[in-house]
Amino acid sequence: MLVNMEGKVFVGQRIDNVVEAWQMPQGGIDEGEEAKDAALRELFEETGIDRRHVDIIAKARDEHFYDLPPELIGQIWGGKYRGQRQFWYLARFLGQDSDINIETEHPEFRAWKWAQPETLPDLIVPFKRKLYRDIVQEFRALI
Repeated sequence: MLVNMEGKVFVGQRIDNVVEAWQMPQGGIDEGEEAKDAALRELFEETGIDRRHVDIIAKARDEHFYDLPPELIGQIWGGKYRGQRQFWYLARFLGQDSDINIETEHPEFRAWKWAQPETLPDLIVPFKRKLYRDIVQEFRALI
């Protein structure tokens, strides 16, 4: 979860999805990579935001999980996975909006914006809403 100095959260619309859903950056952990390093790497790969513009504030107490809805199982991720296990970090964005560039080498977002934390569950696809509510609740006091 990347928050700016006004307490708003970065969200993007995936380039490979036509629904009006917005999500926070996320990604996988490479073999031998630490979760924090993966979070910063994925943030850069998806938003163009350099590490020098980010201050990690907190790590979620527990891992978070979500399952795909039945109609998506076997349809995405090459049919290999039924959901995700995630480690969440809260990070403060120290840069300017001009430091954000979603036109990366392998773009994942077609648009981005800053959103109020309480609106996040309404912006995401339905099967991730509980996860987003939990993350917002855990980090709310630090945002």
